[in-house]
Amino acid sequence: MSIVGLLTFANFNDVKAQDQPAAEATEQVAEATDEAVVEEAAPVEEAAAAAADDTKSFHQVLKEKYIQGGAGWMTPVLLCLIFGMALVIERILYLNMATSNVKKLLEGIEDNVKGGNYEGAKELCRNTRGPVASIFYQGLDRVDQGLENVEKAVTSYGGVQMARLENNLTWIGLFIALAPSFGFLGTVVGMVQAFDDIEVAGDISPTVVAGGMKVALLTTIFGLIVAIILQIFYNYILTKIESLVDQMEDGSISFMDILVKYHK
Repeated sequence: MSIVGLLTFANFNDVKAQDQPAAEATEQVAEATDEAVVEEAAPVEEAAAAAADDTKSFHQVLKEKYIQGGAGWMTPVLLCLIFGMALVIERILYLNMATSNVKKLLEGIEDNVKGGNYEGAKELCRNTRGPVASIFYQGLDRVDQGLENVEKAVTSYGGVQMARLENNLTWIGLFIALAPSFGFLGTVVGMVQAFDDIEVAGDISPTVVAGGMKVALLTTIFGLIVAIILQIFYNYILTKIESLVDQMEDGSISFMDILVKYHK
């Protein structure tokens, strides 16, 4: 019995000795797995952070670039955009309100003049918006003075209406010129700042010149963008004015033909 007990105890110790290395190996595998998970999670977190940066709104990116460009130089460029767009909107609204159906107006004037109802024709012009109706009214108001005076009145008042159509265009052109000028001025100042930093540091390195170069580039970019936007609207306004001037000229000729035909 003693011999059987000793053999059993020896076998138990052998099994226990074999289990210890197995347990240690299991723990090492678990630790390695945890480290691998952590290492894999780090790139995922970095990718998530990068994705968060990429999902910034346009307003946030624009604000950051505005601050990086320097408020001292970006503010004048922004003011050029604000004042320029205010004048552009005013001109577009005015020109759209000045547009009228000239053909329909001429038909109404002809119907009234044919029957000798010049007051009705003048009332029709007063109730019609736009420079063409104003020109016709000035001509009808002088119809008793002869067709020659009517033609002079139409020509003179046509020049007045044309000047009104072109009102504020000079200021829009000024802001188109000022926006890139402020941008280039910021560029020059930024370059001077970069060279000053190089002189102080005594070394040419990207870190030293990055700040000045960023100011230089951003102010130029924003100045050019503002000028391009205003220039597009400026050309649209010019096209609209040319269309209205053509209507005024063609309508004036047709108006005089009507008076020559029916005026006694």
